[in-house]
Amino acid sequence: MDDFLVYNFVLGSDKFMKKQFKAESKQLLQLMINSIYSNKEIFLRELISNASDALDKRTFIALQDKQYKVDNPHILLEIDKKAKTLSIIDNGIGMSKEDLENNLGMIAHSGSKEFMSNLEYKDNLDIIGQFGVGFYSSFIVASKVEVYSKQLDQDAYKWESDGIEDYTITKSNLDFEGTKIVLHIKKGDEYKEFLQEESIESLVKKYSDFIKYPIQMVKEVKDYDLDEEGNTDYTKYTKRNELTTLNSMTAIWKKDKSSVSKEDYENFYMSKFHDWIAPLKTIHKNVEGKFNYTMLLYIPSHKGFDFYNPTYKKQIDLYSRAILIENDVDYLTSDAFKFVKGIVDSEDINLNISREMLQHDSNVTKLKKALDNQIKKELLNMQKKDKEDYAKFYDEFGMQLMFGVYENFGENKDMLKDLIMFKTTKSDGKYISLKEYIERMPENQDKIYYVAGSSIEQINKLPIMEDLLDDEREILYLTNDVDEFALQVLQSYEDKSFLSVQSADFFQDDKVKEVVEEKTKENEDFLSSLKEALKDQVQDVVVSPRLKSNPVALTSKAGLSIEMEKTLAQQSDNPGYKADKVLEVNLDHDLLKSLDKAYKDDKESIQDYAKLLYNQALLIEGLSIEDPIEYSNLLTRLMLKAVK
Repeated sequence: MDDFLVYNFVLGSDKFMKKQFKAESKQLLQLMINSIYSNKEIFLRELISNASDALDKRTFIALQDKQYKVDNPHILLEIDKKAKTLSIIDNGIGMSKEDLENNLGMIAHSGSKEFMSNLEYKDNLDIIGQFGVGFYSSFIVASKVEVYSKQLDQDAYKWESDGIEDYTITKSNLDFEGTKIVLHIKKGDEYKEFLQEESIESLVKKYSDFIKYPIQMVKEVKDYDLDEEGNTDYTKYTKRNELTTLNSMTAIWKKDKSSVSKEDYENFYMSKFHDWIAPLKTIHKNVEGKFNYTMLLYIPSHKGFDFYNPTYKKQIDLYSRAILIENDVDYLTSDAFKFVKGIVDSEDINLNISREMLQHDSNVTKLKKALDNQIKKELLNMQKKDKEDYAKFYDEFGMQLMFGVYENFGENKDMLKDLIMFKTTKSDGKYISLKEYIERMPENQDKIYYVAGSSIEQINKLPIMEDLLDDEREILYLTNDVDEFALQVLQSYEDKSFLSVQSADFFQDDKVKEVVEEKTKENEDFLSSLKEALKDQVQDVVVSPRLKSNPVALTSKAGLSIEMEKTLAQQSDNPGYKADKVLEVNLDHDLLKSLDKAYKDDKESIQDYAKLLYNQALLIEGLSIEDPIEYSNLLTRLMLKAVK
């Protein structure tokens, strides 16, 4: 026998002990196998985790009792293709006869009916861990399981069961302290991979790569011959078996921060998440208290091409004691932070809960809240101390934060309100926070003003902005589709409500209002005629106090704005909502003066002129003319009338 096969034992028997599972055990095991564990491959993770725990216990006891010390703590995997078995072997603390009975035969003693009723009660998920059902995941892939175990200076015993009717415990001649679990792999093509070295190695790397003990397996190695020129001849080789360690045993997040360089962090990120650009920020923290966890999170420098694709998955992997529970977990952070990538490791998370049930676990809920708070804290710190980096971050992911404010009826708005940023009419192209805006407000200003559009350049060309660009008050630029919806949900910041300068309710001061009221009264007949002509298009026609070189502009009443209407119109399930539009007219403009004069001489033509003004305002706002043919005929008719 090769010298790397360190374990030898002879099956033996002493007093034969056979015990029946309770009547409902078959149903219970089927429930665990088919419901709790819907993913076949995790059985290996569970058994390796148990082996690691056994080694931890022996190492701990050895600190007080040196006779328990083991020189080469490790986990060995053995595949016997002829016997169709996979074995998991450790030289840990081992189990006594009583341990085998209590740990592995416990389904017969733990109150199966109560256990099953608890499983059906979805809110009580902690019970799974109380029964240590990880071992029973073996029956996902095995038709029979044998467990050989021995403690120091104790007899060895064998536990055996098919997981259906009964189990037996007999004496064994296992000649080392530790445990060997032999899985008799089920027949069927879907189980063949569990007898292939490549598949087993892949599963170890996927789920248990960071276990601190070496996980070893015998692998076939080819030694290639050399040709006459000293080059490798890949056609000629000899085979030999070699004991190989499959896991890296280096969980970077478990290391002290002082021992990990910036380059180490960046290399791990780029290798793990297949990025070619180093992350913008690394967050590595170990939190201890009522709830313990370690996080190694990254804020990328850029978003991927598929970031806003509905199929995009969050890229945070969940571990427990360096053992993978799940890749790409979508319930560990709020959707507002879906750009964050990394690793979260918590010893308080139960390995024995299925993916389907894990997200409802109370500890996972605590973890999500803690992670969201930590991410927010780090982003606020970046915003305060590294404004340039935060601006880069916001260019990439600011819209996602806005989505977070808006989604789910604003449930996360308080968490995110300090993180959102805006460029303004006074910020010289730089971002400022709402807090900074409040600090810069004139004393007589009681609202936060904003203007929405497709770009800053387009916004600045709007007729209503001509005078406002020189105003002392600062105006937020909203250039993403979601921005205005988010502010509608946010409603206010530090008791200052938001007001769009595109709103018909926006006026500069009481003095201006008096002028508007006076002009309205003087031109009441003319304005009423315009309003009557456009009664199906606008809610009102009003005198504008802010238009300078433009004759008309469209604004809207409170509620749905014109920009929000345009956004909704782009959606495939467009609900057809319309803003309550108001046509503002500049009575000091030469065109309106001429129309007022023409109206006095020819009141019938005012309907055509009103429609022309309205369509002009639509074009300025980037809205489609409702009836292009009518508009063309109208222009033709008025031009012919003008040249006669």
